[in-house]
Amino acid sequence: MSFTSRRTAAAIAAAAMVATVGLASPAFAVPEADTVTKITRAVKISQVMNHLKELQRIADDNGDRAAGRPGYAASVDYVVRELERAGYTPEVQEFPFTYAEENSALSRVDPPTTWVDGQDFLRNNFDSGSPEGTGTGPLEPVDLVPPFPADGTSTSGCEAEDFADFDAGSVALVQRGTCDFSLKALNAQAAGAVAVIVTNDGRPGLVGMIGDATGLTIPAIFVASSVGQDLASTPGAEVTVTVDYFAEERTAFNVIAETQIGDDSNVVMAGAHLDSVQNGAGINDNGTGSAALLETAIQMQRVKPTNTVRFAWWGAEEEGLLGSEYYVNNLTPEQQDEIALYLNFDMIGSPNFFYGIYDGDDSSGTAPEGFIPEGSAAIEDVFEQFYQSQGLPYQDTDFSGRSDYGPFISAGIPAGGLFTGAEEIKTAEEAALYGGLPDVAYDPCYHQPCDSLTADGADQELYKALNKSYKQRLAGNVNRIALDVNSDAMAAAIITFAFDTSTVTGTVDTFSAKSAGSGVDLNALRDRFTQ
Repeated sequence: MSFTSRRTAAAIAAAAMVATVGLASPAFAVPEADTVTKITRAVKISQVMNHLKELQRIADDNGDRAAGRPGYAASVDYVVRELERAGYTPEVQEFPFTYAEENSALSRVDPPTTWVDGQDFLRNNFDSGSPEGTGTGPLEPVDLVPPFPADGTSTSGCEAEDFADFDAGSVALVQRGTCDFSLKALNAQAAGAVAVIVTNDGRPGLVGMIGDATGLTIPAIFVASSVGQDLASTPGAEVTVTVDYFAEERTAFNVIAETQIGDDSNVVMAGAHLDSVQNGAGINDNGTGSAALLETAIQMQRVKPTNTVRFAWWGAEEEGLLGSEYYVNNLTPEQQDEIALYLNFDMIGSPNFFYGIYDGDDSSGTAPEGFIPEGSAAIEDVFEQFYQSQGLPYQDTDFSGRSDYGPFISAGIPAGGLFTGAEEIKTAEEAALYGGLPDVAYDPCYHQPCDSLTADGADQELYKALNKSYKQRLAGNVNRIALDVNSDAMAAAIITFAFDTSTVTGTVDTFSAKSAGSGVDLNALRDRFTQ
């Protein structure tokens, strides 16, 4: 369903659903002793905020909560301690990963500009290796499409002929588009470039460049569209590109805990990644999901579910969904079949939020055929019913595999979840629906040090305006309105499926087969990052 039609549907249904949600849908028909109303009252925003404050304290003491660093280990210890206090017996699952510290750089002499690693640009992560080094020279744009098309159609740097007039010793600026990043980089090197910059093509955000770039020896980076447009406006300016990083094998951890009561052959899983990016507290991303999940797990100890409910706090999501991928890959086929569904909660309190539900029925038409496992649409329906019951708007959000649900849908396990926005820009229509500011990112501190409970280092005038628009409900980089609502939405969905997964799994045969989506390869998910 399109955004417009969803808005209309929500408006028509909301009034009726407020009074009748407990009766209108079998999905919400849980026993009276264990109800959606009772669990949502028990999951209090004050307690969720207390968990966030503890995660902030850990980041303050350790610098951040990134996987492989002391702050992440302290975050794991905190979650384990709280779960044990609530009566769980949590498992800490170790897994190896490649830890890296980034010292890459991008600068220009005139006008003098230094861009920020991880915010404005990323070094390449080619499968064949990421060559280190520094390249300095005049900037030379190569076959750029002006204005930036934002549709993946640019052929900049895809052919050797694109570099026919290229001056050796220059820094090549090429555009994201129809061919692999590795091909663009190798063509630039063959033409004599000392470094290559691949700019996004008008689409938001940064993309990690992967693929086979065997033979590449020059530094290669990817820059945001705004940076690429800035650079393109100064051809000939002296630019320096540095790729420099430290990498070694380290250990990260997942935390897994499940209810003692319930059917172990029909498991409802819910997860959130616990790690932050380096040099940041990661309070919205993803302290919000982790804190709400922790409080929901604590309160679920008061419930006697029909199905086993398993909670997970994933490690090294920011390094590429590594914790959730390790978990799923180490399940036997029988253990995978026992998981009825997976719910994911990543960034559920963005300061300039929208209420986003993963598009389980692919009504937006953005997923390849067979990509989304059958049953995911029913999960989306439950979240829709919750927002309708509160008289709140909602909309589809991307269901492409870019968070910890990715490994689950790759295994054919139905999935769903919530998201309130990252670096993309809020529209005027969305601001009218949800409040906040149009033409501003949903999370202006996404992957930055200001993603904290104080938002230190953020644009203070912008955050003052945001706070005013939400009647002083911001806590640094967290919107308490969104976090309160979505903590309840999380709890409502978990308890709903704790008692009844039939709308997702259908018959036993359908549940065992999990046919739709089971042919999706995790490498296919990664292919999105090669172009």
